[in-house]
Amino acid sequence: MPAMDSAPAYFLLPTLSLWKREIVRFLRQRNRIVGALATPLVFWLLIGSGLGPSFRLPSAPQGMRYIEYFFPGTLILIMLFTAIFSTISVIEDRREGFLQSVLVAPISPGSIVLSKLLGGCSLAVLQAAIFVLLAPTIGIHLSVPIFLRLFAAFCVVGLGLTGLGFLIAWPMDSTQGFHAIMNVFLVPLWLMSGALFPTPRSSGWMYWIVRFNPVTYGVAAVRRALYANDPGVADLPSFAFSMGASGLFALIMFALAFAMVCRRRKVTG
Repeated sequence: MPAMDSAPAYFLLPTLSLWKREIVRFLRQRNRIVGALATPLVFWLLIGSGLGPSFRLPSAPQGMRYIEYFFPGTLILIMLFTAIFSTISVIEDRREGFLQSVLVAPISPGSIVLSKLLGGCSLAVLQAAIFVLLAPTIGIHLSVPIFLRLFAAFCVVGLGLTGLGFLIAWPMDSTQGFHAIMNVFLVPLWLMSGALFPTPRSSGWMYWIVRFNPVTYGVAAVRRALYANDPGVADLPSFAFSMGASGLFALIMFALAFAMVCRRRKVTG
């Protein structure tokens, strides 16, 4: 069979089918929708309102309240929670036997990885976009260019975070273990990304952790998308650099996930 004829059956069709399965599963489990969207919303309202009166933001745009400063970080938190909930399905699929059947099927390993990443990213972008509609309530003015920049940032960051969740979930056999890793690894990544408080300017250990934290550039990309060239975000990496760093992180996550799936497929086969 010619390569062009076999490509859809080997890669494109399985990718779309598995991606659709991720979307349908998520929409049928409404508790996951509530958990991925409502929890960050509560964080945003409680933390933003509680710290607002006493928190000073020397590096933020002039006159910005803390609840507005925390808004981009909440968007990233929504994407992180969505990535976590979507990649838990890897563990569930293994337990139910579905993953084993997919691994022995005549489809590309890249199709398995890409479908998971696209599924988690699609859901993350959708929920983050819904939350963006609250921006005018805190004084953030939206426009078409802002929406386009945000959409691009959401797509790239969503792929990276979902890929990270996939890497953590793939070798695990229990959802309890996955949640433990989430609490000690994924959430601290978000906390030390500039989402909750400005990044430190000193050269101490926290400064370097923030600099090498891939989530930092996701937060920076969202802030740059919302405020463009506002002087208050001048100390952040540029939008192009943040998108490049986030895109590189997403590619690395895909490559590592692809290698893990190929290794498991050899063992299964």
